[in-house]
Amino acid sequence: MKESDKNIENLIEKMMSEETLQSPSIDFTSKIMAQVSIIEEKKLKVYKPLISKQTWFIIIAVLIAFSIYVIATGNDYDLKINDLYIKEYSNIFSGLHVSEYTLYAILIVPVMMLIQIPLLKNYYAKKYQL
Repeated sequence: MKESDKNIENLIEKMMSEETLQSPSIDFTSKIMAQVSIIEEKKLKVYKPLISKQTWFIIIAVLIAFSIYVIATGNDYDLKINDLYIKEYSNIFSGLHVSEYTLYAILIVPVMMLIQIPLLKNYYAKKYQL
């Protein structure tokens, strides 16, 4: 085995001595860096919110204007419409019987979703660095 290792070493040395080193072109580094910057620009994702700031300002302004209007007018509206709806729709669900476990599930699932959504959002934001 030692003799075969020596033969392999001799062969490698002979091959290496025959080959000359290749040197890159003068602007090799600048070409590589240009390609790297292009790739990084493609990977960069710009965060664009679903609802823009201008839209939020409009929504807030409308809510404030509506609140001021309700406070300024000070009218006591009759809630007869509300009473009609309550009387009309209370009979719809009178025959509906929900088990205790179903009621717990209906109440717990939205709460768990409200907890999990921010946790998952933070997890993926850290993972993909958004």
